[in-house]
Parts: sequence; C-alpha cells; structure tokens
Amino acid sequence: MKIGFIGAGNMAGAIIKGALNSGYDANDLFAFDIDRKKIDDLGINACNSACELVEKCDLTFFAVKPYIIESVLEQIKGISANKAFVSIVAAWSTEKLLGFLPEARILRVMPNTPLMVGEGAVALSAQNNLTEEELAFVEKFLSSQGFVFTVKEDLMNAVTGLSGSGPAYVYVFIEALADAGVMQGLPRDLAYKLAAQTVKGAAEMVLKTGEHPGALKDAVTSPAGTTICGIFELEKAGFRAAAIKAVNASADKSRELS
Repeated sequence: MKIGFIGAGNMAGAIIKGALNSGYDANDLFAFDIDRKKIDDLGINACNSACELVEKCDLTFFAVKPYIIESVLEQIKGISANKAFVSIVAAWSTEKLLGFLPEARILRVMPNTPLMVGEGAVALSAQNNLTEEELAFVEKFLSSQGFVFTVKEDLMNAVTGLSGSGPAYVYVFIEALADAGVMQGLPRDLAYKLAAQTVKGAAEMVLKTGEHPGALKDAVTSPAGTTICGIFELEKAGFRAAAIKAVNASADKSRELS
C-alpha cells in the first residue's frame, strides 16, 4: 500500500522515521511539503502538490497545522471521492473533516513524537468510516511504532492534552532534573543521561509491573530518608497541580480550536 503525507514536519517525520525503522519500504512512502528539503532528509518520494500525492497514494495522512488544513482540503476536495485519509491535525474532528470531504473515508488519530523511536502512543477515533481492511492496515502500520488504542471522538481532546503534548512536559522535567544534577556537581552529559534513564526506567516499572504509581513511589520512599525530602519539596511547589493544569490547558486549547 502506498502511503502519503501532506506535510513533513515533526509529527509526520516521527511517523515516517518510525515506519522506516520498523522495515517499511521507503519506495512506498510519499510526501508533499513546501519545504522540499524536509522530504529529502527523510529519504522518501516527494510530490509536487497535494493533489498529485492524493492521486498516487492509497491512503494519505493530513499532517499540517490546524490553520493550514482548510486550504489543503479545498485543494483536494475534487479528487477525494472514494479516497482514504488519516488526519493527525489537532482539534479537527472527524465530522468537521467530512464536512469538507463528504465522499472521503476519514480516520482521525492523535499520535506523539516518541513514535520515532518505537515508543509512541496513538489514539484512533472510534468515529471513522475507513473500510475494515484500511483500518486494520493503519493499526498495524502505527502499532509497529508504539501503543495504539481506540477512544470515543469526544475524548480526543483529552488525549491531545495528555499524550499528544505530554512528551514536552517530560522533556522539561528531564531538563530540570539534569540542571539539578549539574548544580550538585555532575557533568552535563552524564546528568542528562541519568535523568533520561531514570524517567525511562520509572515509566517501564509502571507499564511492566502493573503497580499503581503511588505504590511504586512508596517503595522508593524510606522513612526519614532522602527521597521523602525531595517529595516534600515537589509537593510544596505544587508539582502535581502544575502537571494537571498543563494537561487541562492543552486539552482546553484543543477544544477552543475545534
């Protein structure tokens, strides 16, 4: 199956790199972007227009910013009949997309950038009209790059706030941990490695043990020990509330853009 991408930015790049890393043939991947160098850097086929790409491909990803998608839809609506599309455009609902392309088959998804290293999280909207074969292909295509799950359409904004934007929150946390390590005398490169491995290891503990994060936290937190002192400072600074506010703000912005 030939897969196309309208837009070759960070998220599309993450999906494409993940597909290539999992063994997908670059000859079957196409992209259109006003910045041709982005496509060349990815090592896949470049198209000269969105229309050319849609005509060549069996399934096309919309991977542009929300303020650009309407112009893209206007360009391709004349050739969209009986074509399959996957949209990763934030805040654009399946219903809104079908309003522009009523004769198309559309699946809305919300991925995140760790797809690039095979550790992504991808939500598929349950409200879609892809064929069974197309849906199965998309699930297989993306599951080779991470965790794929299906949610009701009205939960897609919540997914955007948590896992779509979430990697950025984690990177800020990693950077802060590393800065503290440097303050305590660690070399910068070692501090980043320690911080990143600590976050990765803790996440794997949650996923592989099935234990509640609070129970795993308690297992590290000895009475009158070093960890509880650090936890106390996080609580004083409103760490939990800040994380919740970040997710809520991102989800609310997604709804605002809808």
